[in-house]
Amino acid sequence: MQKNAPASKSGILILLFLTVVINYMDRTNISVAANAIAQDLELTKVQMGVIFSAFGWTYSIMQIPGGLLVDALRIRILYPIILVAWSLATLVQGVVSSFATLVGCRMAIGLFESPSYPANNKIVTQWFAEQERAGAIAVYTSGQFIGLAFLMPVLAFIQDLFGWRGLFIVSGLIGIVWALVWRYFYRDKIIQSPAAVIPSPATTKKEPIEIPWGNIKLAFSNRKLWGIYIGQFCLGGTLIFFLTWFPTYLAEYRGLSDLKTGIYASIPFLFAFCGVLFAGFLSDYLVRRGVSTEVSRKAPIILGFILSAGVIGANYVDSIAWATFFLSIAFFGNGLTSIAWVFVSLLAPQKMVGLVGGCFNFIGGLSAVMVPIAIGYLVQDGDFKPALLLITGLALAGLFSYVFLVGKIVPISADNLEK
Repeated sequence: MQKNAPASKSGILILLFLTVVINYMDRTNISVAANAIAQDLELTKVQMGVIFSAFGWTYSIMQIPGGLLVDALRIRILYPIILVAWSLATLVQGVVSSFATLVGCRMAIGLFESPSYPANNKIVTQWFAEQERAGAIAVYTSGQFIGLAFLMPVLAFIQDLFGWRGLFIVSGLIGIVWALVWRYFYRDKIIQSPAAVIPSPATTKKEPIEIPWGNIKLAFSNRKLWGIYIGQFCLGGTLIFFLTWFPTYLAEYRGLSDLKTGIYASIPFLFAFCGVLFAGFLSDYLVRRGVSTEVSRKAPIILGFILSAGVIGANYVDSIAWATFFLSIAFFGNGLTSIAWVFVSLLAPQKMVGLVGGCFNFIGGLSAVMVPIAIGYLVQDGDFKPALLLITGLALAGLFSYVFLVGKIVPISADNLEK
């Protein structure tokens, strides 16, 4: 271990956790600013849906290249570069004044964030044993929930002080500073056998980079992998609602002020935080107790999708308290399903973890492309009931995907490729 490296696995988790907080801050600050942007730039609901969606266009398309990049490069080098890049794109949002340039900035953020979650999964695969990974994934994934639970009111307060432009500028500066922190503290964990031979620079030849078409075919041909891909899309559908349209739902449909929206918006994120930690540590505990993978890993996912479908209850209550209850239970369920990344390391061949992670996040990222625009059309008249019905349908589809497509959890290799 090199100087300044984190002394323990807990140090790695702290870095990952805070990086995910910043990652999601830069994805979701647009939702806090949405009402102010729409009024200032005179944008329609459909145009806001396109702005929300633009992040997903590049984020999803670049998942497979991003996964291959993660397999090829050292994380200590890659992560600070993409952190600075997406933070600059976030900052620039604070100085633009048109629909087109906002869309371009959101596309840039999606482009540069695309390798982040495959990189997170590679870090966990390197640093943690199989029976520890769900808990590790739960800890860093919880950053997107607990971070936003506390950040939503803070971001609303920053906007109240400095306006929506100041919100983006402050967010971007935070990310740039964090990139320097990451570069200073993180070290890649490289495991070599005692007999490993390290070639000298004089004898090392640079091999041309080849696209592993056989691996790509495997990643898109396997039924089990398609089961987790579809499940990730459905999981993402619920998540993207909370990351984009949820503050607008509270402000316009439920009639809350901007500051009250920030407070109420934080409650479901706290529930999701509890859900992801509960699922991760319970899952690892069951594995250590010898409980089958089918129960220890799949049960939280299945229960999570069932609870996520409960979002439909908010359509049948008038009280903001009861609506928040149903939305919070649904997001708790989304937190339970958020340990789904563990299935990438459980199913994928070892040398394909980055690629399969990229495919997994590519399909999941398509929800960020499609769902915000779909909701934009569904809520044009101000009624959010069809939007919540859509989220319910996605949750049920995710449930069926894990039950009928994923099946038994066994590692995949080229020899057992399913036709």
